[in-house]
Amino acid sequence: MVMDGLTMEVGAVAAMRYVKDGIKAARLVMQHTKHTLLAGEKASEFAISMGLPGPTNLSSTESINKWGKWKDDKCQPNFRKNVLPINNCGPYHPTNSLELSEEICSNTAHMQDINSLLPHVGLHSHDTISMAVIDKMGRVAVGTSTNGATFKIPGRVGDGPIVGSSAYADNEVGACCATGDGDVMMRFLPCYQVVESMRLGMEPKSAAQDAIARIARRFPDFVGAVVAVNKKGEHAGACHGWTFTYSVRTLAMEDVEVFTVLP
Repeated sequence: MVMDGLTMEVGAVAAMRYVKDGIKAARLVMQHTKHTLLAGEKASEFAISMGLPGPTNLSSTESINKWGKWKDDKCQPNFRKNVLPINNCGPYHPTNSLELSEEICSNTAHMQDINSLLPHVGLHSHDTISMAVIDKMGRVAVGTSTNGATFKIPGRVGDGPIVGSSAYADNEVGACCATGDGDVMMRFLPCYQVVESMRLGMEPKSAAQDAIARIARRFPDFVGAVVAVNKKGEHAGACHGWTFTYSVRTLAMEDVEVFTVLP
């Protein structure tokens, strides 16, 4: 997802396969269509029709090995809930079904044990990159790119392409970027909240902390973080469930400076 804070134009793609450069595809949506979000196979077709390389096999040796181990572990952990599987990896049936077989019931404890021990979202189970930029003219833009959560249910769309959740920009105020448990965070549009809080006079630190606190009050076990930057370039981060780091670089700096945010 990319957003121009001057024009408020947005381009995004979701559930796109066979095209490596999702952020480039999102920019093409913004620049060359009147739409905001394209999804699935047709998003891939659009990206390729606009000149991006593809279709491409995006699997790596590492990802194939990780997937194979997950299959060997009976497709656990996964993101399903209130269901029981047949033959380890499905099909799945609701737990309140009146026709559950003994084979399904035998898997109940196994699923509950694994899913209770292994978090779905953590330091090594997602790969979001989100960036906010202010140019020499004061124009603000944001972009977010991600492969999504590891072992997600096919078809899942997280917060990455959702405007106001993974990122948001407004030249009049500033910008916000987010990462973490997108399935929870997208319910609160934290980056939109951050920018609107700064519009009302909050400093970046207070705006970031407020947005995270709103989520934590309802989902105390969630993992996530936001970074807020106002139009003057003042910035701060807030997080919950982990120690978060983000980096900043200005024209006057020779290299990036890394900031650590404690939960």
